[in-house]
Amino acid sequence: MDAQQQSRRGFLRASAAFAGAGLLQACGNTQKPSVPTTSSPKVPVQSNNNNNLNTMRIFACSGFGESSSRSELAVQRLAVAGFVVSNQQASVRRYQRFAGSDAERAADLQEVAAGRVPVPKVLMGLRGGYGAMRILPLVNWSDLGARMREQGTLLFGYSDVTAVQLALLAQGQMCSFAGPMLYSEFGKPQMSEFTTRSFIDNSCNPAISVRVAAMQNYQVRAEGILWGGNLSVLSALVGSPYMPQVKGGILFIEDVGEQPYRIERMLQTLFLSGILGRQQAIVLGNFRMGSIRDVYDSSYTFNSVVQTMARLTKVPVLTEFPFGHIADKVTFPLGAHASLHSTSDGGYQIDFRDYPVLNASVLALSTLIPQPPAVEGLLNGIVGAPANETPSSETEDVM
Repeated sequence: MDAQQQSRRGFLRASAAFAGAGLLQACGNTQKPSVPTTSSPKVPVQSNNNNNLNTMRIFACSGFGESSSRSELAVQRLAVAGFVVSNQQASVRRYQRFAGSDAERAADLQEVAAGRVPVPKVLMGLRGGYGAMRILPLVNWSDLGARMREQGTLLFGYSDVTAVQLALLAQGQMCSFAGPMLYSEFGKPQMSEFTTRSFIDNSCNPAISVRVAAMQNYQVRAEGILWGGNLSVLSALVGSPYMPQVKGGILFIEDVGEQPYRIERMLQTLFLSGILGRQQAIVLGNFRMGSIRDVYDSSYTFNSVVQTMARLTKVPVLTEFPFGHIADKVTFPLGAHASLHSTSDGGYQIDFRDYPVLNASVLALSTLIPQPPAVEGLLNGIVGAPANETPSSETEDVM
């Protein structure tokens, strides 16, 4: 893309933003009543290096991005929003089924850990898939965590990126964010407004709350470290040095495309290892069960699994937290302090604090809000992405 095209894209984005009713303030309370997250007034992040507050480095620890135009669209959106995006070659690498060789994918993070590249304000995962486990021994997680704490770095990801997030918490004592990724969300032809607004609100505010109205079977009050992520990855890391040893925590779990018995088998692995019994509560995200049925007994459902594990662990199991391999997902910290309590309507609320945040004053995050389809299609066309492109199930699910 030449300078003229970049300028034209910036002009179109700005014009569309101002044309929309009620332009989003950079990081205020912008959610519609239907969005189940609330946030406190923003507090600017404190940093000793004001020149680094808008830097973003891509890391691709798992699968590759099939569409280069989709990755380019994501980078352009983030650039218009004020981020200086580095390591862009990671978004177009490919080796076998991975986004580069093990050494290349590990270097995305190890170069930061070793101090060979500046520590960015944001480490943005490319997508999920498989492969992150292969690079865990190749990264110094203790050094990476220390450098991220000093800079107040936010790392975003989910799905297979859970392996990176668990290793970072276990060995680097550093939290991260369950949230949108470059290829998976920011590169969509039409981004989710729900997801985008939650990303903006919840990555800028130092204290956020996520409220779930769905009726639960428990009256719960718990406080501790909220951690976890993708169930397949969690169960695969049991017994390894990359599994955090969290006692008295709140364990969050999500997955996709699994039959009920497989979900239970992985939960049984966590139970038999002692992990589930050490938690105060277990919070389940969206597993996208849909039409998935147990092939041997269709009456054995996801709810059967929930009841079995609650009875077995004697730990409250809460459901329907708004995150998973779904279009509309909240952004929230993993490995940060959280408090959970039941609400008067039978649901529950989780309050988060003690995590790094973005400084909205150096960014133009409102430009990320999806524009009307005609405008969005024109913007996509500028960077070569078909305006009517529909993501495949693989790119949507990123597993």
